[in-house]
Amino acid sequence: MADSATSRHPLEDLQKLAKEWDVPVLSDEFARLMDINDPLAGFREKFHYPKMGDLPLVRRVDGQPPVDPSEDGIYLCGNSLGLMPREVRNQLDTQMSQWARFGVFGHRHGFMPWAFCDEWLLQDMSDLVGALPEETCVMNSLTVNLHLCLTAFYQPAGARTKVLLESQAFPSDHYAVESQIRQRGLDPAAEMICLKPRDGEHCLRTEDILQTIQSRGQEIALVFFSGVHYYTGQLFDIAAITEVSRASGCLVGWDLAHAVGNVPLRLHDWDVDFAAWCTYKYLNCGAGCIAGAFVHRRHLGGGSRERLPRLEGWWGHRIETRFDMTNQMEPDETAGQFRVTNPSMIQAACVRASLDVFKLAGMQQIRRKSLLLTAYLEHLLKHRVPSCSVISPRDPQARGAQLSLLLACPVERVLSELEARGVACDERKPNVIRVARRRCTTPLAMCCDLLKCLPT
Repeated sequence: MADSATSRHPLEDLQKLAKEWDVPVLSDEFARLMDINDPLAGFREKFHYPKMGDLPLVRRVDGQPPVDPSEDGIYLCGNSLGLMPREVRNQLDTQMSQWARFGVFGHRHGFMPWAFCDEWLLQDMSDLVGALPEETCVMNSLTVNLHLCLTAFYQPAGARTKVLLESQAFPSDHYAVESQIRQRGLDPAAEMICLKPRDGEHCLRTEDILQTIQSRGQEIALVFFSGVHYYTGQLFDIAAITEVSRASGCLVGWDLAHAVGNVPLRLHDWDVDFAAWCTYKYLNCGAGCIAGAFVHRRHLGGGSRERLPRLEGWWGHRIETRFDMTNQMEPDETAGQFRVTNPSMIQAACVRASLDVFKLAGMQQIRRKSLLLTAYLEHLLKHRVPSCSVISPRDPQARGAQLSLLLACPVERVLSELEARGVACDERKPNVIRVARRRCTTPLAMCCDLLKCLPT
């Protein structure tokens, strides 16, 4: 598979290959050849795929041949829940065996001892988000981690009291910010600047975000955006927004739920203040699995309790003396000081299995395939389903693996028909179907299968 250089549209790479192979880009044969030559093709075998016979909404569709229950379903819902890595079962069996064999001694003995199991994840997790290991922690779930970070970083003072975020932020982010503002005795309606796209547009323009920060920065205590927008699939310019925010005196935080494992990240180099993410979407760790957080090391100096007014618990205590039970808090000198309680060894095992896959595949190679897949699907939609509008950014570098499809007919009916044919995607109110190919696991032929199920 060709390398999609950032200076060239991925469609150009696809067209070049089509010319070499002497087949049309829109043909099923082209998709077959792409899959044969995909350097990540072997990673498909590292995941479980739901079978047509197991998908609960598959049914016989009038005028269509019955599906083969032994065939893989058309799974395009990795932005909602990633597929199960096959290695998860082995990792879980190891932990269950150690629990059975060691009992309480499993806290300090065996593979990934439970008292330190989160520490075993830090190097690979930090590599994935472009952070130092000491800036990364694995703990809790996403919204809990956002609250822990917001408690520390949203410190309204004087004229600088407001939070800037997108108008269609994910509901949990919106609720978290509202409640943090109320906790400080302020009015969310007055303190939240919810930035809307221009009339007739679905995505925010970077220049509008930057202009708002520059013009109102003296009012803004915190800029808080999602890295990739859950509804449109827009990849925000994290580096530019962070740079302008910090130059304007604002702290900057990011919800990376739809970005981690989807696009390359460089949180340390971009000088981000804090970030948090879940692990059950593009990271494939299972529904509700333990989440991650990042705090830049400039906020962590010496484990000083005075540096950040954070909430505390015993798991944020220095690991060397955590179990001395002195009731004298000695904060960890890393982002681990934000931890409040011990993690589940079961969830840590799921994360370990997923990180091993990412370590083998490499985020840069995953991103290259993602750019090609997304461009290919967009090209197919344009030519085969002209009634469907893509509201995700047209610029491949301004989106991740998700395409958000705005349909001209009722979304509920279309989704029902797709699910009946074994397609797993999802709907977001009011009228969008989200499609996200798994970069390691989705063959291009599956994009062709999707198109055959969509109304033209």
